Amino acid sequence: MRRAVCPGSFDPITYGHIDIIARASAHFDEVVVAVLENRTKSSLFTVAERIEMIRATTSNLPNVTVDSWSGLLVDYCKSNSIQAIVKGLRAVTDFDYELQMAQVNLQGSGVETMFMATAPTHSFLSSSLVKELAHYGGDVSTMVPPSVNEALKLRVAGK
Repeated sequence: MRRAVCPGSFDPITYGHIDIIARASAHFDEVVVAVLENRTKSSLFTVAERIEMIRATTSNLPNVTVDSWSGLLVDYCKSNSIQAIVKGLRAVTDFDYELQMAQVNLQGSGVETMFMATAPTHSFLSSSLVKELAHYGGDVSTMVPPSVNEALKLRVAGK
């Protein structure tokens, strides 16, 4: 069975993330969306909330599962028999960082990294941008699924 992981913070998940996950699911028997648990980083949504958002927005993809992890991604891959990491690239700056990580991961563990170019319609998207716009009342409805948009509105209004 060919298994891949799409790792990230997904705080929140965007249409750009969903595009990469869906495209990866066409190439692997199973794709695990792994949500990073980072206790030192302040997130808008809890890990449990992010997992639920991802499950809801990828429910149409039967070979996609969602999990969380903390620590080294390659250790997660080894302990879950995952052969490949799938990363979306928006720009050259993404590539510079991700290439270094891919080389370290390959050398240290043999886990391959596959890069997918982001669809042009999503090339500007980031969770940080979405959160910033939502914080100031901007319309992010074209950047995130409706359920995520509603969760953002509620969370931002509650702050």
